[in-house]
Amino acid sequence: MTFSERLQEIRTGFERPFWIANISEIFERLSYYAVFAALARYLHEALQFPTDQAASLSGVFGGAVWVMAIFGGALADRIGFRRALSLAYFILSCSYFLVGSIAAPWMAPLRTAVPLGLLVGVILFLPALGVALVKPSVVGTTARASKENVRSIGYSIYYTLVNVGSFLGPFLAGWVHEHMRVESVFRLAALSVFLMFIGVLIFFREPRREEGKQTTSLRQVLGNFATVLGNWRFVLFLVIFSGYWIVFWQQYLILPIYIHDYVDATANTERILIADPLIVITLTVAVNALTRRIPSFRAIILGTLITALGWVVIGAYPRVWAAVAALMIVALGEIIQSPRYYEYISRLAPSGQQGTYMGFAFLPIGIGSLIGGRFGGWLVHHFGEVQHEPQRIWWTVTAVGVATAALLWIYDKTVKAQADVPEPSQT
Repeated sequence: MTFSERLQEIRTGFERPFWIANISEIFERLSYYAVFAALARYLHEALQFPTDQAASLSGVFGGAVWVMAIFGGALADRIGFRRALSLAYFILSCSYFLVGSIAAPWMAPLRTAVPLGLLVGVILFLPALGVALVKPSVVGTTARASKENVRSIGYSIYYTLVNVGSFLGPFLAGWVHEHMRVESVFRLAALSVFLMFIGVLIFFREPRREEGKQTTSLRQVLGNFATVLGNWRFVLFLVIFSGYWIVFWQQYLILPIYIHDYVDATANTERILIADPLIVITLTVAVNALTRRIPSFRAIILGTLITALGWVVIGAYPRVWAAVAALMIVALGEIIQSPRYYEYISRLAPSGQQGTYMGFAFLPIGIGSLIGGRFGGWLVHHFGEVQHEPQRIWWTVTAVGVATAALLWIYDKTVKAQADVPEPSQT
């Protein structure tokens, strides 16, 4: 097939809902990562939360999204993607506006009536309801609004646009924080998703449902949950692999506070976080080509180890350039393990249960953020504020990552070997 023929195939292979949903995903990811990039410092500096509590609350924000996504797919199927997307973007616009307005005078009565920690925790949980509806709706629309011959390209477009949004979010958050008050970051995020709410209402049409395909009820989701829990090997793997995400999420949970308090108070911490998505966007294809002959589970272990060792750089050299270098290494580990992780789970699942298992593959991401927030906050408080040895924060984070890689290696040699999960032929 010639290039012009392939281009024509792409032009005619996607219906309008595909483009509307995926373009909206850029702005959803932009808003999410803009908020995540600024959140820890906002909680610590603007709302005067102690470092450990600020990191813990940030972990709630990051973790709830991935846990709620398990149930969001069932709800999106039941109410339709157009309703789910419009509801999600409305929830997100209100939620991000509330996050940026916590210190506003008009919220003073609520701050007086409710403990601040509880109030912030509830508000930070609200965006998870929106994001949990966006992801299955966009992925589902990509499947329904793509012809079979271009569907794989459709998923590649989706993945690319997600990373574009994750790159633009911290970049814009850094620019806004540099020129305005940090609260403006959250208002920008609210405006971004509110525009998508309007866009979905005007331009998005419900993609046709595949004939004969039944929607998944919440009762079936709970049944699937019980099915997954019955596979102790899979559950054990998810628990161990959560250690990877505890290490990974520290770039959003405590790195901004660490740079501001112990490296350079004038550094644009949001912009520093661009290093990770930039590496993911530019090197994913090349790295996957280089590592494709490595068995999937060994690639997971290798990626986990590389991500852990990346934090050694900032631990050894408390400089801004070292933080950027650390994030680049962390991203390298991410793109080595991430596609192979989903490949492994798809083969681990029993026949006919691949969808169920893939849905629960996101659990370690959420668990890692929830635990990582409390853990990272404790590290900053203990080693930074109490012992005045902040560099030990990153040695400890690295130790957790190395221990996770070691546990995965033991799992590979014992539990996984007993399960006899086949590797695909490397031809």
